[in-house]
Amino acid sequence: MSSISLSNPSLSTLVFCRNQRYHNKKNGVVYGGGSSLISRSRRIPRCAVDTPSGGNVPTFPRIRVWDPYKRLGVSPYASEEEIWDARNFLLEQYAGHERSEESIEAAFEKLLMASFEQRKKTKINLKSRLKQKVEESPPWFKNLLNFLELPPMAVIFRRFSLFAFMGVWSIMNSAEGGPAFQVAVSLLACIYFLKEKTESLARASIMGFGALAAGWICGSIFIPMMPSFLFHPTWTLELLTSLVAYFFLFVACTFLK
Repeated sequence: MSSISLSNPSLSTLVFCRNQRYHNKKNGVVYGGGSSLISRSRRIPRCAVDTPSGGNVPTFPRIRVWDPYKRLGVSPYASEEEIWDARNFLLEQYAGHERSEESIEAAFEKLLMASFEQRKKTKINLKSRLKQKVEESPPWFKNLLNFLELPPMAVIFRRFSLFAFMGVWSIMNSAEGGPAFQVAVSLLACIYFLKEKTESLARASIMGFGALAAGWICGSIFIPMMPSFLFHPTWTLELLTSLVAYFFLFVACTFLK
């Protein structure tokens, strides 16, 4: 078999290409710089006969350039998409030359790490600025924040769903009567949730009735000022005021300490 292959160049080339395709079976992964990266679009030569100039692979001219931006030929203000495009273009141009590929991948990894660190610092700086704004705020604002808390999103969603259901229930039964029963159930639910946090029924009751009163007063004042075409003709002032009260009850039992 070996003698046949050596005597027939086309047959030996075919065998070599098949073996090369078998070893390059995982074409979606680019190996270089000691790590693996997912390639978005890259054309890898299948075998030696696929390389240009009869197997002479071109060498990346900026292998020894220290600056990763200059090595990839992109601006320091380039976006991640532009960096990806430059990396893929260079890997396609110099595919098959191991040192060139390693140099391109090394520069690409440095830019990715720099982008990650920059995003991380931006988040930290944003939190620091918010904390500084709170510390520089007036005393009354600080005291107000002491009464507020941010519960988990699951808790917010469950309580919002409850009071939204009360609002829909009130709208559906608006033709039969007022939303007195729904308002009473919402008030009891608000007091129950507040008692779980404050561990004091008296304080929870005061906060619940205060939220209901504040919502009812705000609804009675601002609803008549709004254009009538925003609401359904059958919706009464009592119904609309109760919807505002539901929102105040939701905020009280969810975000107050």
